[in-house]
This record gives sequence, C-alpha cells and structure tokens, in this order.
Amino acid sequence: MLGVFLVALAAVVACVWVVVRGLQASGELVRAVPLAESAKAALVAQDFETAQRDAEALAEHAASAAELTSDPVWRVAEFVPSLGANLTVMREAAASVDRVASGAVVPLAEQAAGLDPSMFSPAGGRIELQPLIDVQPVVAGAAEEVAAAREAMTQPGVADADVIGPLADARAELTGLLTETDQSLDALSRALTLGPALLGAEGQRDILLLFQNNAELRSLGGIPGALAVVRTEGGGFDLVAQRSSQDFPRYDPPVVELPTDTRALWGDNTARYIQNVTFTPDFPMAATIASEMWKRETGQTPSAVVALDPVTLSYLLRATGPITLPTGDVLDADNAVRLLLSDVYARYPDPAEQDLFFAAATVSVMDAVKQGADPGALITALARAGSERRVLIWSAVPDEQAVLEQTTLAGLRPTSTDDRMTLGVYLNDMTGSKMDAHLDVQLAAGSVTCRQDGRRNAAVEVTLTNTAPPDAATALPAYVTGGGAFGVAPGNIRTSVHVYGPPGSYNLGVSSSGERIPYHPTVDSGYTLSGVDVELSPGESRTFRFGFLAEVPGKGDTVIESTPTIHVIETGELALSCEDALW
Repeated sequence: MLGVFLVALAAVVACVWVVVRGLQASGELVRAVPLAESAKAALVAQDFETAQRDAEALAEHAASAAELTSDPVWRVAEFVPSLGANLTVMREAAASVDRVASGAVVPLAEQAAGLDPSMFSPAGGRIELQPLIDVQPVVAGAAEEVAAAREAMTQPGVADADVIGPLADARAELTGLLTETDQSLDALSRALTLGPALLGAEGQRDILLLFQNNAELRSLGGIPGALAVVRTEGGGFDLVAQRSSQDFPRYDPPVVELPTDTRALWGDNTARYIQNVTFTPDFPMAATIASEMWKRETGQTPSAVVALDPVTLSYLLRATGPITLPTGDVLDADNAVRLLLSDVYARYPDPAEQDLFFAAATVSVMDAVKQGADPGALITALARAGSERRVLIWSAVPDEQAVLEQTTLAGLRPTSTDDRMTLGVYLNDMTGSKMDAHLDVQLAAGSVTCRQDGRRNAAVEVTLTNTAPPDAATALPAYVTGGGAFGVAPGNIRTSVHVYGPPGSYNLGVSSSGERIPYHPTVDSGYTLSGVDVELSPGESRTFRFGFLAEVPGKGDTVIESTPTIHVIETGELALSCEDALW
C-alpha cells in the first residue's frame, strides 16, 4: 500500500512540476514576443542600440523557456497519452525560439550595430565591398540556425501532432514566421555571396543587361529591346556599351542548338532573334543565347547576364529621386512605366528615335545610381523587383550559378515542394507590337483532394482583358497596334498562354465559360503544360481554367509564378470542389 501511495504521490508531484514549469515557460515566451517585434523595428529604424538591447533580453527569455521545458521530468511526461503531444510541441517551440534568438537575432543585432548604412550607398560610382564580405559569415550562420529551427517545427510528430487549440495556433504562427525568416535570410546570405563577386571583388566583370519591354510580352517579361554592358571592378561600375535589338541580325543557323521541347514550343526563332530569347521561361537558357549573340556582334564574352524591366527602373527611382533626361523629360517613380512603355511610342513613331530615347534614359538612371541613392530604399527596390521576378540573374561561373539556382533570381521553371504546389503561367505576345501595355491579367489558383491516394487536383484561372480604347485602331500609332502586319486586326491583342503543372502531373484540360475548349497539351523538360491562343478586341475579356492532377500526394498551398507584366499581378484564391468540370 505504501508503495502505491508513493507512486501516486510521485505522479502528482511530477504533474504539478510539469504544469508549473509549463506556465513559467509560457510566460517567458509571451514576454519574448514583443521583444522580437521591437528588435526588428529598431533594426529597420537603424536604432542599433535598442535592437541589441532587445535582442539580448529576447535571448534571456527564450533560454529560460527552453530550460524550463527540457528537464528529465518533462521529457518523461511526454510519453503520457494525450498530454505528451502538447508537451513535445511546447518543448520544440521553446527550443526553436531559443535557437533563433541566440544564434540569429543576437549576432545580427551585434553585427548591425557596427555597420554604417551609408557604406552601402553607391556614391561616386563605387560600393564598399569589404563590409559586405565581412558580414556574410554572420548572416550565413544566422540563416543556418533559422533553417534548423524551421525544420524542427515542421518535422513529423511536431507539425502534425494533435494539440490543444491555443498551442496549435501558436505552432502555426511560429512555423509561418520561421519559414518567412528562413527564406529572407537565405536570400540575403546568397546575395552577400554573389554581390561582391558580381561587383568585381576578384577582378573585372562584364555584365550584360537585358532591358525587357513588358509592352510586348515574353515568358520571362518582355522582348529585350535594349541591351548594355556594365563593367565592374572592385565595387566600381560603369556603362561601357549599348545596343538596340535592331542592331542584331537574324542568325541562320540558330546560335545554339535548342532542346527538342523548346523548339516544339517556341520554335528556332528563340535562338535566331535577340527579341525572342525570352520566349522560354528558363532564364539560364535565354541568358546563354543572349550572351552568345552579344559575343558574336561585339567580341565581348559576358561573365553574367541580368534582365530587368521598366517597372524595376521605377522602383530604383524611389531610391535615387527624379532625374532629368536629355530630352528635358523628368523621369520619376510615378511616370517611368507610362513614359517608357507608352508615351515614347506616341511621341517617336520612328523605332530608331525610340531606341535613342531608351538609351538616354538608361544612361541617366545609371548615372543617378552612381551619384548615390538611399541605401535602404535601394535594397528595398531591388528586393521587391526580385520577388516579382522582374530581376533575373545568370552567371557564367558555375559556383555562382549554383548559388543563384536556389533563388527566384535564377528564373527557373516553377519548383514545387512537399508543402507547396507551384504552377507557372507564361504569356507571349502574338500581335507583333506593343499592345500589351493595354493587357490586364488576373490570376487565381486552388486545389482540392478528392482521391483516396491523396493526389491533388489543381486549377489555374487566367483572365485576360484588352483595356485599349474602342478607337484603338486609329487612336494608337501603328507601331503600337502592329498595323495588322502579323494578321491581327489593329487594336486587338493576341496572346499565347501556357500554364505549367508540376513535373509528372496529369493534364486535365482547359475550359472557358464552363465548357471544355480545344487546347495544346504538351511537355517541357518534364513539366506538363497546356497552351491556348486568344485574340481580344478592345474591351473584350476572356477567362480560361487549366486543370492538372498531381503525380504524388501532397498538401499545402497552391501558388503561381507568372510572367511579370506592367502591373503587379495578385493571385486570387480559387475555391474548388470535387464536382468541378475538369475533374
């Protein structure tokens, strides 16, 4: 009897011990949350003293919470049915916060305290590279700690554990924050690795710039209407050469041998004309072709290729402020896209004059950046453009390209993960003109699991609208409408739409207005895709729904990567049911 009493007493004591320490740990985590937010705000405001103080306090609370949830009694209690899962999740959450606080937040705050933001401004046409090189190991270490914490929270037994509501909410919030931070720090770490190299830390580099014109869409953004080479060395950079797309001939035979899938989809013209290299949604392929064409015309072999568009320039102008062009036009963040993609065609009917205007604008923006820009605004501008796939980078150096390939800057076909299905929507102009300044694009995506094997049905809706005025045929210049040169009535917009499902997925067809329609089912490098062509008159709109069945089971978000257009495309959520037409 005494033995039973002692066992019962020990169980009660253990239960009280776990409850008390659990409440204490919860209190420590509650106190840590506002410190994390204030440390982040202080870093953004460049109040490094406050950031460092809050980071250290955060680390103390996080360490206390981790200690309170990791003693032997707590670990034994994790084997208790029902209760145990809650204790395991709480221990892993406390340990993750502790790891991030001590291994990422504190080191980053300490490093930031020793940095002068002005050193990142390209004043005088040069960026100081050594501070970027010095901070890279700290950022890389922080990225590793956050990645490990995210992995701990997403492992089986933690991510899928059946726990009480408040703890489940806290787990979801923490996992989301860790995922977002992991992506941001990984991107920053890679940027700090690549940035100095591209800026000539180890010697002279020639970087080919492709200025994509979104008024004439291609899968990766638009036709490369203008090209330039920026020479970098030791953090300095200068514009050393410029060319118009009209300076490049038709290459016969094509400058490279294209894969069979690429030829079938986009034709040999992808490697015959500089304007068509971005037909393919694979930027490394497009960059390789453009690099070879530049080499043939100039004798220069670029060490890297960077693609950007006028929307990116508008973002950069928020960092430099307005600039005055040789024509007397004032280019600013608000009018850059309209001026470069619309007004210039009305003002200069001759393509040669248009090219001169674009060249002058390029030099002016480059000079403005060289003279100095707000470093915070400059980083924000580039980060935004990168997230919208408006800036793409390819390096001829294999080690650098390997770093790029894990980022959106690489411009690869859509990549899905275990918890995210990514589909691609790529648009190509078939009008042969600059009418895509009047093309409105709306996208939505969703998925539903209806099968016992767990494979998802996914769908993408693409809505295209011709927003040109009713009298576009006569009101707009022939250079904009195309003048019917390619069989499209002036004022109309003809677009090729290709939607990529995940590799190995099954094509379920295309519908419009609830009815199945003819489409082109095909593949590209293992990806399943569907294609349709549509021609819209001014004011006309049409919606297409593309369906796919995933090859393997999975759960999570369904997202879209798409051709960047003049306007930012927000992807809507598409509610699906198992009774949908394409299933």
